[in-house]
Amino acid sequence: MEFREKGKIFVGNLPRWIKKREVAEFFRQFGPIKNVFLIKGYDDVERNMGFGFVLYDGLMAEKAAMKAVEFDGVEFHGRVLTVKLDNGRRMKVKMAERVRWVQGRDEDGDAFRSKWHEERDGSRGEFQRVLETQPDNWQAVVRAFERIKKPARKEYGLMVNFYAKRGDMHRARETFEKMRSRGIEPTLHVYTNLIHAYAVGRDMDEALLCVRKMKDEGIEMSLVTYSILVGGFGKMGNLEAAERWFKEAKEKLAGLNAIIYGNIIYACCQTCDMNRAESLVREMEEEGIDAPIDIYHTMMDGYTMIECGLTPSVISYGCLINLYTKVGKISKALEISDMMKVAGIQHNMKTYSMLINGFMKLKDWANVFSIFEDVVKDGLKPDVILYNNIIRAFCGMGNIERAVRTVDEMKRERHQPSTRTFMPIILAFARSGEMRKSLEIFDLMRRSGCIPTVHTYNALILGLVKKRQMEKAVAILEEMLLASINPNEHTYTTIMDGYASSGDTGKAFEYFSKLKNEGLELDVFTYEALLKACCKAGRMQSALAVTKEMRVRNIPRNTFIYNILIDGWARRGDVWEAADLMQQMRQEGVQPDIHTFTSFINACCKAGDMLRAMKTLEEMEALGVKANIKTYTTLIHGWSRASLPEKALKCFEEMKGAGLTPDKAVYHCLMTSLLSRATVAEDYIYNGILGICEEMVNSGLTVDMGTAVHWSRCLQKIESSGGGITEALQKTFPPDWNTHKTLDCISTSRDEDYGSSLDDGDPDGEDERFRF
Repeated sequence: MEFREKGKIFVGNLPRWIKKREVAEFFRQFGPIKNVFLIKGYDDVERNMGFGFVLYDGLMAEKAAMKAVEFDGVEFHGRVLTVKLDNGRRMKVKMAERVRWVQGRDEDGDAFRSKWHEERDGSRGEFQRVLETQPDNWQAVVRAFERIKKPARKEYGLMVNFYAKRGDMHRARETFEKMRSRGIEPTLHVYTNLIHAYAVGRDMDEALLCVRKMKDEGIEMSLVTYSILVGGFGKMGNLEAAERWFKEAKEKLAGLNAIIYGNIIYACCQTCDMNRAESLVREMEEEGIDAPIDIYHTMMDGYTMIECGLTPSVISYGCLINLYTKVGKISKALEISDMMKVAGIQHNMKTYSMLINGFMKLKDWANVFSIFEDVVKDGLKPDVILYNNIIRAFCGMGNIERAVRTVDEMKRERHQPSTRTFMPIILAFARSGEMRKSLEIFDLMRRSGCIPTVHTYNALILGLVKKRQMEKAVAILEEMLLASINPNEHTYTTIMDGYASSGDTGKAFEYFSKLKNEGLELDVFTYEALLKACCKAGRMQSALAVTKEMRVRNIPRNTFIYNILIDGWARRGDVWEAADLMQQMRQEGVQPDIHTFTSFINACCKAGDMLRAMKTLEEMEALGVKANIKTYTTLIHGWSRASLPEKALKCFEEMKGAGLTPDKAVYHCLMTSLLSRATVAEDYIYNGILGICEEMVNSGLTVDMGTAVHWSRCLQKIESSGGGITEALQKTFPPDWNTHKTLDCISTSRDEDYGSSLDDGDPDGEDERFRF
């Protein structure tokens, strides 16, 4: 048996004080490193034994190890290192130990663990269960922790976090030191929990000592660590210290979140520095961070501390307006605005922006521009946030070119556009299918000094997916990765949806696996895309497997999920499976919509069960769901397939009676059905053909050349020498019909194949839009 691990080297004669970071920095020059192992001593766990192992990563790991071995004898911090390939001795020893405690095998032939390991795993699981179910019962939590034989770093970290939440910094520190005494090095997560314990206990000096110890060990602070420090100093009223750590977080981290902003705003409100608090809220909006309601509650407390017993100012009114717009109560916000006017207090740019934000959420573009006009009337100059909102409004109402001109206007007013400025324009062009313009705006954004975000790339991918340009969409994804921007759930779901629309189930599952492997959250939209791919390709058993996985993950099936599944069975004409899904919808309390009923009617029509289709129509109308043009078109297809054109014609009249305007597909299907039966001398068929021809001419509708050829062949069987039907029908033919020399120039086989699909009245053979 080969015990040596490829890409692993032994490093000896290391200084005993050396840390992993220094070793990794030196050996990284030969290739990417997966891990560094420093062997610790039994007597002093703070120091290593002077040797360790370096494990390289990637396809070239073995080559990197060979390069490193060439540096055997190199001087490193005053020591001459011994560098050689790992001989696998430690792995061999571990394997021998494993053989000693493995007693036998189970029925499947798999090795089972020793009783000690089973008991340990059981106690670890029980500890986590107690933490989740009895977090307030500290005695039960402590007892469960003490039952664990040889706790790992995870259990120690959870226990430190438990004490931190209770503010018991002494026991948190005690647990931390026990962990270190076992030779377990603390990670960023454990250190952050300990700092949290000191912050809750208001001992910020000890918290700072932990921070210094972290930095000495080469552990970089995270956003959570900074947030805890800012919040801790804020609770103590030390705004200066809170501002210092907040500033450092802004300098060292790529982006901040609402939590750390909320903590620094709280610190400002505690010291009554409301101007700084307002500027921070403004800064959040400029950075595209949506301020939660709690921040506005904090602001209100701050105003109350200042203005208790005093006349309300524009600041306090503005805070109320912002609070109401955030919770969606725009009418209350307008009442506060009217109260301001009655009190003789003029709006400023901030209060106007708050009102505009409220109407933006309601997509009330008219009121958005009305308030913008008020801004101009009051002589106020729009700022970046107001311009961004106006650009969103223009894009929302479809006037994208005006939004682009607004960006130019911003620049003339010396306002620097941000990613948030360009994002709605890129998305609007992408959704409208104008990808060239979308990419032009994307390039303009980069030239303006704005860094693309994952949302920007997602907008481009969405536009390319809509145009079925999947190769270019995947190229954008690769560009994201090269730019070190991690795709999110929406990125992968959009690409999955694109492959689902093209019926490429393999690719859809490939990106689904990537989404899961990267630890991203799986939601109902992800499964919608996957189910769409399965049903489009006719792989209904795979679709059932996907729904089982949804059930395991406790993701409920909504109306869209059921619509996809019902439509999948409808494509196969399996009315029984479709009916079973309808029954499941009722049992789970999911309300069917017009698409659900239309898909089920399609299943009935495919199965030739027109009686059930008509009963479904009646049931639908009884529930208050009105049939649309797709519903009637599906029924007309069904009657045509059943060779009952009189029923199809009656359904056509009912559709018009319901106030719906027939489209080209309806006329196409109905005319084909009537022509196939026109040899039967019945007046309603002749009158129906003439009536449909007249309606098509009045609507300006003409058919394509292939349809014209098929219909003309049907005419030869009815009026071989011409007649009223021929004259009426030829008015719906394409303009170049008369210049068409002969029907024989069209391939007979092609015509027959096309005609057979028309005779069948199968929506799958005619128009993609019948696939609901």
